[in-house]
Amino acid sequence: MNYQNYLNPHVSSVPPSGIRRFFDLASTMKDTISLGVGEPDFVTPYHIRDAAVNSILDGGTQYTANRGLPELREEIAFYLSTRFHTVYNPDTEIVVTVGASEAIDTTLRAMISPGDEVLIPDPSYVSYCPSVRFALGVPVPVVTQEKDGFRLMPDAVEAAITSKTKFLILPYPNNPTGGIMQRDDLMKLSEIIKAHDLMVISDEIYAELTYGDLQHVSIASLPGMWERTMTINGLSKSFAMTGWRVGYVCGPAPIISEINKIHQYAILCSPRMGQVAALEALREGREKDYEDVRKMRESYDRRRRLLVDGFRQMGLQCFEPMGAFYVFPCIRSTGMDSETFCQQLLIREHVACVPGTAFGESGEGFIRCSYATAIDKLSLALDAFTRFLT
Repeated sequence: MNYQNYLNPHVSSVPPSGIRRFFDLASTMKDTISLGVGEPDFVTPYHIRDAAVNSILDGGTQYTANRGLPELREEIAFYLSTRFHTVYNPDTEIVVTVGASEAIDTTLRAMISPGDEVLIPDPSYVSYCPSVRFALGVPVPVVTQEKDGFRLMPDAVEAAITSKTKFLILPYPNNPTGGIMQRDDLMKLSEIIKAHDLMVISDEIYAELTYGDLQHVSIASLPGMWERTMTINGLSKSFAMTGWRVGYVCGPAPIISEINKIHQYAILCSPRMGQVAALEALREGREKDYEDVRKMRESYDRRRRLLVDGFRQMGLQCFEPMGAFYVFPCIRSTGMDSETFCQQLLIREHVACVPGTAFGESGEGFIRCSYATAIDKLSLALDAFTRFLT
């Protein structure tokens, strides 16, 4: 039986995730150090786990409201207003989703019409282009370069805009590069966005993970941009809550209403246990000035410096990431392409990282290494890199 006749060609045309392919291969090999998957090595703080367990023991196993627990939406609104100066009505302008991934998918499906073009920085997170295609839109890559700090440059955005352009995806701090956009960068970009009447999907999942004196700036906080921005965030990265699958999308009420419609029929609601855990994380964070987040960020910062310095000392050109928890070293000097480098490194040294091409064509010549793993393993990985390069 030819099942291809029964498959959606838009889905069939999308390749599997390049990240997962290397992760699955690494999982079959013993003693592998994985720098591949972007998952914190921290366990969710005890008080968060405890709150979820107590909720279950007290019988909290029912559905919640489609949009999420009202008290959680209130905490999200408070968190965003105090941390990033963006104000949302918890009753009409926030939907709690199954991770930020669902928020991206439902937002695109609610807003894209067939043939709409969506500008996406390249390289960027692997989900954006497939999600646009699943929504029958057309992803348009906008190349970012190391010499510009992998920022989205206004001239490049302007050049990519056509009469069919409807959205810009703004994923900063950026996965895989660790690049960030500062206020001046966003101000210049916002003028182009307003001039061409575009909407922005701002993925701010790494907003808490910026280093030095740099603080994340949400484009929704800039003049004239709140009404043009759908803000996506979650607790997976900053609160070490990947498995709980709690994210959220915020924006103007008419759009949120349509997103919630898809969420109602496809998902119903985010799991109550995860929502209770998220509520505890944000409430406790508010009371203790987000101490758990600060401690994890400080640990990531030490690991960041270790990897950047290590790669540079072994002769690899390495951009210094100022956000997220990835480094994106250039491996062109080895004479290998990104795919070959990662395959050979895994086979010979049992270290798993991700070829830059998994994040777009302009990722060729780079590899992504996550430093969200224990510092002793990072040191062993650097030793393995040195042996491999030698």
